[in-house]
Amino acid sequence: MLTVHKLVFNPFQENTFIISAANGDCFIVDPGCFNSEENQRLKSFIEENKLNPVKLVLTHFHLDHVFGNQYVKDEWNLLPTGHKDGESTLSGNERACSVYGLPYIPSPPITHFLEDGDKLTLDGEVIKVIHVPGHSTGHIALISEKSNWVVAGDVLFQNSIGRTDLPGGDFDVLEKSIKEKMYLLPDEMIVYCGHGPETSIGNEKFANPFVHL
Repeated sequence: MLTVHKLVFNPFQENTFIISAANGDCFIVDPGCFNSEENQRLKSFIEENKLNPVKLVLTHFHLDHVFGNQYVKDEWNLLPTGHKDGESTLSGNERACSVYGLPYIPSPPITHFLEDGDKLTLDGEVIKVIHVPGHSTGHIALISEKSNWVVAGDVLFQNSIGRTDLPGGDFDVLEKSIKEKMYLLPDEMIVYCGHGPETSIGNEKFANPFVHL
């Protein structure tokens, strides 16, 4: 079984996830660590739990989900992986930081692209990649059927959905992603969201006020 750990970082209160296996190997997903104190929190968590980061995965490329990419590369020699359609978002983050009045932290380039249907493995357990655009064009989610969870980024939140007013956002596309990808997952599956608390597929299918069946 794989375990999902959550750390909350940066002014946007973004959820960074560490997916760990019994052998200590782990994926770092959406590192939002924003300054030296937050970088140290990530490092301390990994060291205290005797974890070995083996992959850096991005659900999408908005600034709050990639602040820590350079730190992860420097500390563990991992380069970001994500969907090819996210490159334009990544290249626009310098301007986005200026709009929000935040310092720009450049990210290393994406070195390996993930596509809908790809399968990653962590200690022999499969993590499936699905493409779920709408909040941003190059947005993916990570599914572990065995461990019964999906790391959903900013597609679906507890009783809410991702913004669609940012560049690359489209409500109709997001609604389609949720209905045709997310809502086909088992009702009891845990949803780890890019912001805020966890939820379940069943709860959102029947209670989400923005996208419902």
